[in-house]
Amino acid sequence: MNRMTVVGAGHVGATTALRLAEKELAREVVLVDILEGIPQGKGLDQWQTGPIEGFDTRVVGASDYGPTKGSELFVVTAGVPRKPGMSRDDLVKTNTDIVKSVSQEIKKRAPKAIIIMVSNPLDVMTWVAKEVTGFPRERVIGMAGILDTARYRTFLADALDVSVEDIQAMVLGGHGDTMVPLISYTTVSGIPVTQLIERKKLDAIVERTRKGGGEIVSHLKTGSAYYAPSSAAVQIVEAIVKDKKRILPCAAWLEGEYGITGQYLGVPCKLGTKGLEQVIEVELTDEEKAALQKSAEAVKKTWEVVQL
Repeated sequence: MNRMTVVGAGHVGATTALRLAEKELAREVVLVDILEGIPQGKGLDQWQTGPIEGFDTRVVGASDYGPTKGSELFVVTAGVPRKPGMSRDDLVKTNTDIVKSVSQEIKKRAPKAIIIMVSNPLDVMTWVAKEVTGFPRERVIGMAGILDTARYRTFLADALDVSVEDIQAMVLGGHGDTMVPLISYTTVSGIPVTQLIERKKLDAIVERTRKGGGEIVSHLKTGSAYYAPSSAAVQIVEAIVKDKKRILPCAAWLEGEYGITGQYLGVPCKLGTKGLEQVIEVELTDEEKAALQKSAEAVKKTWEVVQL
């Protein structure tokens, strides 16, 4: 890929830009932020790690969207974190305005680009980008399930004292307290996890996964996670750039899959050079079906406060 852009030079955006450069997923990575000097300084610093880390990708910082023209892919991390005293509705409205503005710029500068949304509330912000740009669902994807699944796999590996590489799992649904880890599809090198760990302990791991982001915020006090979220975003980018046809849990616009129409929700997605190439429908237990429906309803409630 010739050029891709990361919008937002905060912790998530800057870490994402560096990971993209280190993996040489594009000849040029543009880091954009409205704060003058921040993206320029971070971009220059990252570019200068190339001779040491062994990559030739150029990282360019900018405070306007001029340098992003023709980008084939955008990772959007722009937005504000929830602050003390701020209601969830206030957060949604503030970030809607930010993502709307970003989406207008993307449509203007790169009308054929693929958008990977990272800004929260994730499922709703992905819809805002799709609605404002008018891009097809194949080119507007939300990053959430990969991050939630990584947390789930981490906690399982720790509890079982096995390598994280041997944990196969998938977390669906909205990115929040109603996410749905699929226990029926969770295995350790093909062995059903329910054969290796008692259900009570498994339920506690599921609950910790749902609260995973909040647990990190409680430690950081004034910030939120960024190392794992950036890794998750880059995994999507890599699958698309390298046309890997990976099956990964992402927020996709549903058109009848899982009995849900007209909203974004985390589901298994096949990712390749066109972006979202297929939503994979898997059989769910009755409990999982009910949980996914509940998660979809929770996303809708957040969505209802959005005004474009």
